[in-house]
Amino acid sequence: MHHEVTVAIAAPGDTVWAILSDVERWPSWTASVRTIRLEGPFAVRTIARIRQPKLPAMTWTITELDPGRSFTWRSDAPGSRTVAAHHIAPTGDGTSEVTLTLDQTGALGSLVGLLLRGLTKRYMQMEADGLAAEATSRA
Repeated sequence: MHHEVTVAIAAPGDTVWAILSDVERWPSWTASVRTIRLEGPFAVRTIARIRQPKLPAMTWTITELDPGRSFTWRSDAPGSRTVAAHHIAPTGDGTSEVTLTLDQTGALGSLVGLLLRGLTKRYMQMEADGLAAEATSRA
């Protein structure tokens, strides 16, 4: 199951990156996350423990990092894999575009993705909108 949301942000990419990469502060700008705790620096192979409303706690591992532009993390469970990516693209004149994607695979991952499709879409939109509001207020 693939989910994607893109949002235009009236702030430069470095401002957006500063907010997006400070994952432990996400609960201050999106209600889709209760807590995020990193077990180390924000870097490839670092583990993040995430709690979200209406969902069990999940463990994610940062798998890709292109500072200032993107990061990807992955959560594995028996029968499923979830991969979430966060990409920032400058659009000129101090503005940016952010694309968030989430892919759920595996026998159970596809089923869970289907069952939680509405909640996932809402949470991704909340994250995109909250990020845009926070970045715009800082720009």
